[in-house]
Amino acid sequence: QVQLVESGGGLVQAGGSLRLSCAASGRTFNSYKMGWFRQAPGKEREFVAAMSWSGISTIYADSVKGRFTISRDNAKNTVYLQMNSLKAEDTAVYYCAVDRSSGYYPPSSRDLYDYWGQGTQVTVSS
Repeated sequence: QVQLVESGGGLVQAGGSLRLSCAASGRTFNSYKMGWFRQAPGKEREFVAAMSWSGISTIYADSVKGRFTISRDNAKNTVYLQMNSLKAEDTAVYYCAVDRSSGYYPPSSRDLYDYWGQGTQVTVSS
């Protein structure tokens, strides 16, 4: 069982920045691949970014590439999402998720993640 708790969401003006955090339980956090997803009202949950257990391999959705950065601190069992140059279309509930499978490269498919946090709201005003 893995528990994930996101924090750091809020209201920000367009062009601003936020940093989301996701704290995970479990002794084997440093073996997990971690992902961030988001869901806007009336839309499906979509991939944002993901990172391998080592932190070396990262992937991003095209819509956030160059603006968002995923990182992790295995000593703190925490993964982060630094969001810069925020746009109104980034408004959504953001979720972190865990992929415990043995593969190295982090997936972008939400179906491959087996634990999810409760989400944190990010609202960008234009």
